[in-house]
Amino acid sequence: MNDKPARPEPIPFDDALAGLLRHAAPVAEVEEVATLDADQRVLAETLVSPLSVPDWDNSQMDGYAVRCSDLAAQADGQPRLLRISQRIPAGRQGAALEPGTAARIFTGAALPVGADAVVMQEQAQVQDLAGVPHVSFSHRPSAGEWVRRRGEDIEAGAAILAAGTRLTPQATGLAASIGAARLRVYRRLRVACFFTGDELVMPGEPLEPGAIYNSNRFLLTALLRRLGCEVLDLGIIGDSLEATRAALREAADRADLIVTSGGMSVGEEDHVKPAVEAEGELTMWQIAIKPGKPLAYGRVRRGGGAAHFIGLPGNPVSSFVTFLMFVRPFVLALQGAAQIAPLRLQLVAGFDWPRPDRRREFLRVRMDAQAGRLQLFRNQGSAVLTSTVHGDGLLDNPGGHPIREGDVVTYLPFADLLN
Repeated sequence: MNDKPARPEPIPFDDALAGLLRHAAPVAEVEEVATLDADQRVLAETLVSPLSVPDWDNSQMDGYAVRCSDLAAQADGQPRLLRISQRIPAGRQGAALEPGTAARIFTGAALPVGADAVVMQEQAQVQDLAGVPHVSFSHRPSAGEWVRRRGEDIEAGAAILAAGTRLTPQATGLAASIGAARLRVYRRLRVACFFTGDELVMPGEPLEPGAIYNSNRFLLTALLRRLGCEVLDLGIIGDSLEATRAALREAADRADLIVTSGGMSVGEEDHVKPAVEAEGELTMWQIAIKPGKPLAYGRVRRGGGAAHFIGLPGNPVSSFVTFLMFVRPFVLALQGAAQIAPLRLQLVAGFDWPRPDRRREFLRVRMDAQAGRLQLFRNQGSAVLTSTVHGDGLLDNPGGHPIREGDVVTYLPFADLLN
């Protein structure tokens, strides 16, 4: 008779993600940083523009500012000659435009009062009449031509970036365009990570029989830094319960979130799960996902509270996929980001996948630009890290769902997931 209790069914992917995110209250602390240093940070308050951008009508071209009414053809049908009354470079305010004259103007310069259009310099012919420069045009403009209107980009009082926006280079440029030298953002998330396994060695060390290089350390710390986290790297922890518990205590004292790799199964040398249960609690374990079933979530006690814990599988592809699908949205939510869901595109499969797993699968694929279809990497094994470099995204396949060439499938590009 077998008295061993039945192992619970793996948690469905969507239920696991929703349950994880319910624990992701954003960090409370807010700080002010220079806009130059704000890339990847999350805005803590909505940014409202105190001015219009541009703050005056200005020229989109190097050319000549004119009054359209001055450019009616002469009685003989020849283009009308206008005296060039002034020169207006960018950064300088010109005088009001006299009727019957044109102003030489440069890109970005403020349009003089009275002008209502700009004629590009390629359509202008300059003549000297008795020592006075005049200009005629091969094109008759309409009012507003090549004029960038005041407030065309941003109107004074407009909210330009919402609280919860994860700042990009273009967003910091937008903030700078309204004169914002500093921004209020949530503080950086502190994440501790360590990697378990006596078989792990670092590149540069001798590779003894049975040993492997610790690729996950490079993979996960880089992924965390790309998300703007402060990373506390505790390195490799040996396969011992006491060493694992000690690492968890140190990590909990110093970080908001602990991320580990390996040791999440139930073998005699898998100590992370019992260590977390001894130092805190494990509230989620084993997800119906391939690769990455042994994913776990819990909390590790510390004085006056607890640190979040996410345990990832040890196989590198499993670790990579579960990081992107679970750790990434969790980290973004802890940082206060409003947008945490990945970009999902509907594309055409260029392959057959006749024997799907019953779990939710994330297949490594590459977009064939010429054929306009996704191609599958030949080996989808959870230890085949080559698939993550060859591929440029993941195909999200529902459990038990076969794929035929020509089917429309869901594609998650790395270009979005890795930023």
